[in-house]
Amino acid sequence: MIAARESIMMYLTGFHAIEERIKSGRSCGPLFVAKAGPRAKEIVTLAINNKIRLERTGTFDLDGMAPDNRGIALQVEDDSGRADINLENFIAELEETEIKDSLVLILDEITDPHNYGAILRCCDQFAVDLVISRNRRNAKHAAIISQTSAGAVSWVPQAETPNLVRAAEDLKEAGFWIYGADMEGEAVNKKDLSGRTAIVMGGEGSGISRLLREKCDGFVGIPSAGRIDSLNVSVATGILLYEVRRQRGKK
Repeated sequence: MIAARESIMMYLTGFHAIEERIKSGRSCGPLFVAKAGPRAKEIVTLAINNKIRLERTGTFDLDGMAPDNRGIALQVEDDSGRADINLENFIAELEETEIKDSLVLILDEITDPHNYGAILRCCDQFAVDLVISRNRRNAKHAAIISQTSAGAVSWVPQAETPNLVRAAEDLKEAGFWIYGADMEGEAVNKKDLSGRTAIVMGGEGSGISRLLREKCDGFVGIPSAGRIDSLNVSVATGILLYEVRRQRGKK
């Protein structure tokens, strides 16, 4: 189940983040406007067309609300812009529609909001069906996540859970194969990643937790020839997701 969260108002200031939040149709606004260059004017028009309330304000006042603004700022609830869904409902829909190929990403303690946002951008590019993370323990900074993801956070379906191990068990019962990302794992390009597949990405420095590792059906790694021992988690995620989609594109 998704835990209830106390709503805290935040401000999006990145042009892409504001655009994608408005286009997603999710609750937002008003759009505060202090000064509008050509790019900001396009967003103002988009807001008007989507019936988002505009608030004209002074530069000084806007700087007080959102210091890193570029003349505009969109007020949103501090939910990281998430397109939240329920894991149980996600699985039920798969069963009802009999979808064979499905891709889920499980994020175990990703704490850096820049990494979290970059991962969501990869998820949007490679059509991840669902991102699962632990509630209250992962990255939560709405503005950074939205800006780093270039607005992808408004589109990628996400589910929070208090127990990632239980979520993995639910996925396995629904026919998913769970693969953990590990440098010592089998080369990802040699692993069959068709069907219902979930990839587990461990946190920065800590990796995948022991109990969640025990739920993995195997581990996949990225062949490399570098001298350092690992890739940034968001870069590694993008490579792994690309390989999944590359394999499925052959069919």
